Amino acid sequence: MTPVPHNPDDRGAGVPPADARDLDTAPAQALRLKHFSTPLSVDVHCHCLPGLDDGPATLADAVALCEVLVADGFTHVVATPHQLGRYDGRNEPDQVRAAAMELRSALAERAIPLHVDIGADVRIDERLVPMFRKGQVLSVADNRRYLLLELPHEVFLDPRRVISDLRREGVTTILTHPERHPHLQRHPEAMLPWIEMGTVVQLTAGSVIGDFGATAQRVAWQMLQRGWVSIIATDAHDTVRRPPRMTAAADAIGKQFSHAVARRLCVENPARVLKGEPIVSFATRTVANPVAAPKGALGFAGLRPRQPRPAGGVR
Repeated sequence: MTPVPHNPDDRGAGVPPADARDLDTAPAQALRLKHFSTPLSVDVHCHCLPGLDDGPATLADAVALCEVLVADGFTHVVATPHQLGRYDGRNEPDQVRAAAMELRSALAERAIPLHVDIGADVRIDERLVPMFRKGQVLSVADNRRYLLLELPHEVFLDPRRVISDLRREGVTTILTHPERHPHLQRHPEAMLPWIEMGTVVQLTAGSVIGDFGATAQRVAWQMLQRGWVSIIATDAHDTVRRPPRMTAAADAIGKQFSHAVARRLCVENPARVLKGEPIVSFATRTVANPVAAPKGALGFAGLRPRQPRPAGGVR
């Protein structure tokens, strides 16, 4: 399918991500790049555009959040305002692109070394796939390869139809923050059919370290232990209440499993998503340092770790 045309200055579909070396790197960025031997560090889920959703209200707030992203080691961020759900009829792609351009200009004026790409955190909706075909719903980095899919917390909706229809469009679904969903906290095994269909699971960095409460933290670690998780992202909204927490999450995952696992989930796979490349799945069937796991974090009685079969954008 031919992507809907848009301004090439938006660095969307078909435009490779800039190397972090294109800008001067801040100390925290240089440390992340060296620690994980990578040319870029990407947050694929962040509400950093001004005045669009429940993220920063003003341009000054958005710039402040971007400064914190840099301090958390990121060189690239995908700005993902909410689409559909309670934002139905708002945050049209052209609005998102315009807000991103405004933010990029502000960052350039202040010499803040952060690349901003666009996307959306899309609430499940029966109109989602037809809207995507018309260019009314944004994919990650506007590359039409991955789409962030959010389920409503108030009710459980099975996304298999949407996942299947998006796959026919060549798009891999990234399920956002399932560890915070009340139904999936009680019945995490409900995700297995979605994973087997090729869905990618993304946890929130703050959940890993307890920012969203004990239940979300426990479920996050259980999902990690079973190898169901492929991406960690910040889902940051501001500098205080919901700031970026990737450094702490990557450290915790590295201590619990290994440096290689932390690199894959926190650095490598997010970069692959930004580039529109297949991600790499993994299974953590053993714990490198069980003592370091949060109390009660490991184990669902009666469930075995299952490796998702290669499908869609996962190999």
